[in-house]
Amino acid sequence: MNQPTERTRKIYRVTWIGMVVNIALSLLKLAAGILGRSGAMIADAVHSISDLATDVIVLIFARISSKPEDAGHNYGHGKYETLASILISLALIAVGGGILTDSIHNIRLVLTGEIIGRPGAIALIAAAISIVAKEVLYRYTVRVGRQTDSPSVVANAWHHRSDALSSVGSFVGILGARMGFPILDPIASVLICLMIIKVSYDIVRDAIDKLVDKSCDGETIRRMQTVIMEQEGVEGVDLLKTRLFGSKIYVDVEICADGNQTLIKAHEIAENVHHALERDFPDVKHCMVHVNPKQNKPELPPEQ
Repeated sequence: MNQPTERTRKIYRVTWIGMVVNIALSLLKLAAGILGRSGAMIADAVHSISDLATDVIVLIFARISSKPEDAGHNYGHGKYETLASILISLALIAVGGGILTDSIHNIRLVLTGEIIGRPGAIALIAAAISIVAKEVLYRYTVRVGRQTDSPSVVANAWHHRSDALSSVGSFVGILGARMGFPILDPIASVLICLMIIKVSYDIVRDAIDKLVDKSCDGETIRRMQTVIMEQEGVEGVDLLKTRLFGSKIYVDVEICADGNQTLIKAHEIAENVHHALERDFPDVKHCMVHVNPKQNKPELPPEQ
């Protein structure tokens, strides 16, 4: 049985911590929403419950994506993690869209003169606790996600941030309602939902780029070309192709070298290029180097 890597262990740890926090906050906010008669806090509790689902997705896909290459998957399972980030982001969009629709409805109710009940202080306290807890959880999760170069963990971190911002909206709305301004709650919710949807869209777009083998950015390719040309024996770069594969990069290179040298020497040059790229670009998982003979111009006969 394959033992989990250090990267996988970090992903498991941060996700399990997130699950425990989400369970505690969901129960707290649901109870506070019911006891404090706050629709905003109940909606916030539902948002926290949705975080639990994304935590489960991350745990499942982190295990799948960490599996090594096999006969049916010669390039590994890295794209499963990218798929997880898409599912998480779609969940964010769905939750944000649902809260947005409800908030717009509440704004219409207030504008038509409907009276919304005054929420209790317990709902305000629960919102404050949620803001602090979820912001701390976001910062911890996004740091681990960037350390492990895990798009699904980063997406999950933003789900935590969206929950924190949702609680900010709840706090402002509940406080405003208690001070006689009930319309503040749905207005804050609309602004927060728009931001959640924007962040989710950016994550989905980035994940789709990785699923369709998008190339690296121009600056990374230029740096790779520089590294290749610095290797002894390389006289040119005939071809350089890159593709994003989950959180890793695959590279195909064709270099040209002196065609009169031995096969052993040409192989040594290719190996140097291969090792240099993997050394200077840690995200490179696979690098294929092909050597072409340089087409030397024939020497002109001396003038008579």
